[in-house]
Amino acid sequence: MLRTVEDALQFVEENDVKFIRLMFCDVFGVMKNISIMPNELPHACRDGIPFEASAVRGFMSNESSELLLFPDPSTLAFLPWRPSTGRVVRVFCNICYPDGRPFLGDGRFMLNQAIKRLHAAGLECRLGTECEFYLLELDEDGAISHRTNDHAGYLDVAPLDKGEDVRRQICLYLEDMGIQPQKSHHERGPGQNEIDFRPSDPMTAADDFLSFKTVVKTVASYNGLYASMLPKPFAEQYGCGLHTHFFLYKNGENIFGANSAEQATARHFIAGILNRISEMTLFLNSLTNSYARFGSFEAPDYISWSDKSRFQLVSFPVSDAKSVHMELRSPDACLNPYLAFALLLNAGLEGVEQQMPLCEPLRSDFVSAADGSFARLPENLGEAIDAAKNSDFVRSVITDDILELFVNAKREEWETYCVAADKARAEEAMYLGVY
Repeated sequence: MLRTVEDALQFVEENDVKFIRLMFCDVFGVMKNISIMPNELPHACRDGIPFEASAVRGFMSNESSELLLFPDPSTLAFLPWRPSTGRVVRVFCNICYPDGRPFLGDGRFMLNQAIKRLHAAGLECRLGTECEFYLLELDEDGAISHRTNDHAGYLDVAPLDKGEDVRRQICLYLEDMGIQPQKSHHERGPGQNEIDFRPSDPMTAADDFLSFKTVVKTVASYNGLYASMLPKPFAEQYGCGLHTHFFLYKNGENIFGANSAEQATARHFIAGILNRISEMTLFLNSLTNSYARFGSFEAPDYISWSDKSRFQLVSFPVSDAKSVHMELRSPDACLNPYLAFALLLNAGLEGVEQQMPLCEPLRSDFVSAADGSFARLPENLGEAIDAAKNSDFVRSVITDDILELFVNAKREEWETYCVAADKARAEEAMYLGVY
């Protein structure tokens, strides 16, 4: 890993790098970048590279606003699909005001604050993600169609599985970028794929997830396909989730382990997340389409947990004693990972600090609507908006200005969806091609 500006400059010089992409994402998780030449890197690291923040959706409403990008040298990596002569690298950036103060709407800043709080409490968290996506064919005009690239099912192989070469190339590119995929396979839906990642620290997990989305979209495009990460692209098929795995440690010990002396802390952490999940859902499931996934094809619907069933909101996948961990099953891939992880870590910490009791686990696979002991997740984007904008907890993590911009944008999407006669077409107009 490169740690200093000098390391980055040496790397650029020794590897025939001609273009450096300064990467960041807007508050909705959509990637943005500015490309600079190598001789501009010292200036970028010292003084920052300016951009017009008001032109980035959800950042600032001031028409004359300006923010600066400061590269993080530790995130420098090749874009392996670009030419090997005159190479292209990417580097993630922190965002600051012109006077050097951190921009409070920068998701990396928010996540870094959460990580500091976690460490101050004597805890370490590692996150692993499982991301599902569909591969869609393009029509004769190059437009995205509703046809999947195959009709294979769970864990099928070629020739039924026509996505294996796409997944192979994705994993090889990720490895070239220093990112470690754990496994990949065909998922249950036709044309549906999944790639899973080894757990890493929250900032690396967020950076790697954004890189993963870029690689998936790029490889699909090179193969004449479109990769859709929409939560529910087909009403009659499985949805696409971003199952997120939490590994929690204290003094190097996995405190989710059955014999851990700190197991009470782990239970408080889970309780904190369950307590705030409805208020956070807008940032974990940010599209109108997100809510069509809940409650169908094994996706969670109720705020419940289980140490036996895999179908609850929080579950504990089967693993050896040293790698016991919790899995949160509600998020989808159309989120901003920095905001989502910052909220989740802060919610877990709140549970630890307040020693919140954890409710009893659900022993069966499914929750009945008649069982009033379990609350439901928000049933639509409108409910999620109301829960977030009225949440003091969310406001403790995300500034009022950014929350207002985010909520207003999502309110527009919700209203567009509500008045649309053809709601599927309305969602396609808002989201297809972006997510």
